[in-house]
Amino acid sequence: MMCVWLAVGLDVLFPFDSRSVVVASFRRIEYLHCIGIFSVVAVGVVISCNAIRAGGPGEDDKQRAKLLKTFNSEFVHITPGKGKFPAAFDMGSTGGEASERPVHRVTLEHDFWMAKYEVPQDLYQAVMGENPSRWKGPRNSVEMVDLKQAVDFCRRATRLMRQAKLLKPDEEIRLPSEAEWEYCCRAGTTTVYSFGDTATRDGDTGNQASLLNEYAWHTGNAAGNDPPVGALKPNPWGLYDMHGYLWELVSDSWSDDYTGAPQDGKSRAPAQALREDGQIVMRGGSWKDRYDQLRSATRKRGANSLKDDAVGFRCVKARVNP
Repeated sequence: MMCVWLAVGLDVLFPFDSRSVVVASFRRIEYLHCIGIFSVVAVGVVISCNAIRAGGPGEDDKQRAKLLKTFNSEFVHITPGKGKFPAAFDMGSTGGEASERPVHRVTLEHDFWMAKYEVPQDLYQAVMGENPSRWKGPRNSVEMVDLKQAVDFCRRATRLMRQAKLLKPDEEIRLPSEAEWEYCCRAGTTTVYSFGDTATRDGDTGNQASLLNEYAWHTGNAAGNDPPVGALKPNPWGLYDMHGYLWELVSDSWSDDYTGAPQDGKSRAPAQALREDGQIVMRGGSWKDRYDQLRSATRKRGANSLKDDAVGFRCVKARVNP
């Protein structure tokens, strides 16, 4: 009979769910020549990951919990018809692209919370386990994500925040509708930008837009900058980077104009945007764009598979089916 000698001196950790592992410590394996079998002394214990990590949550879990709390604190409560928030606004533009017409009245009858900032990379990493961005920085806006990834982020963030009691069971994280986005970008204004009708001062040439520089990253001021979210001035409602930095994904499916658009602020055909051939809507302009593309009414079309280092998103916290 063949003689085999084995020496084992290691612990094996095999995770079987997100909270616990099987720890199998193989202390001794002896070959018994006389009967040709192995005697294995093994101990299998199921314990919490928390116990492995010094009796408390792991560092990744702690960091994620911290980031989710920060995220939850960075929403602005939007209450149409109350206080400084008008119940209705005129969506679109008479002086812009054909896709911005016809100008139509939208009346929002539900309140919601709009994120102050585009989703930063540290939060995206904590929720999704990866950071696809080209321009890395923990508080830089996440980019190189498509619509489906943005929707998946919202779903995962909803689940995690409900587990952490940061959301009520009837609340969710989602993308804004196009109407919610423009309502918040305008912030009660009727001008071309949320700060006025012009982006330039006398003496500006080419892509220069010195008035816009205070509020937005665009092709005239973005060179050499790799900024965190919120580095510039907010709009009148305390929302940052609504003009510029990154084009922002919304939940609507693209339409060539506003004919037949919802008048209650709801999303237009969101399921269609997620289909294989879906066409998406992006708002706000980006650091790659000239100042005239950063107007409050500007909208842009793209395939739902589009990934670009000038495209990101911000979130809404809202009640489910308000």
